[in-house]
Amino acid sequence: MDPHLLVVDLEATCDRAGFPRARMEIIEIGAVLVDPENLQPIREFATFVRPVVQPRLTAFCTELTSIRQQDVDDAPTFPEALEAWRRWLDRRVLLASWGAYDKYQLLTDADRHGVKLPFGSRHLDLKQVFAEQSGRRRMGMMRALKLVGLPHEGTHHRGIDDARNTVRLLPWALGRRGFPDRVKPSPSGSQRRRRRG
Repeated sequence: MDPHLLVVDLEATCDRAGFPRARMEIIEIGAVLVDPENLQPIREFATFVRPVVQPRLTAFCTELTSIRQQDVDDAPTFPEALEAWRRWLDRRVLLASWGAYDKYQLLTDADRHGVKLPFGSRHLDLKQVFAEQSGRRRMGMMRALKLVGLPHEGTHHRGIDDARNTVRLLPWALGRRGFPDRVKPSPSGSQRRRRRG
């Protein structure tokens, strides 16, 4: 039996001028457990996380994510949030996210705090499989939603809302629903657009 999909989207500390990758910390975990057969959400996990390397959020980070300083000040630390997430998980899962960033940020924070993640090392890069299925280049989640005719729901750059929207893209990413005006990859592997009319 296939493992359930655990679709994850994270928000992390950031700044307009850029932020050293090693100093970035998770400030929100959004996760949706998905039935692998019908791709329907089963339940959700969401929590803010208190950063410790740079506890004060930048104005840019708050503007981008809508996450306020008081949200993270009152939140559990990463190890505490991870333990709550571990208790919430009750089955074997395959971690999935829109791109590889979320996987690597989880590994970075787990390493920083000396804790183990509650799922295996396998990861499904939905951005990559969506590109392969659509015959297009890799694209952001917002553009992917537009491509298949779905409106974005909730607040962009909020972990749980972006995880929910990623779940809505699963039928296309996993090849269970066709794309409008699909572009077919050329035999050489490069992608070319079909000529119109």
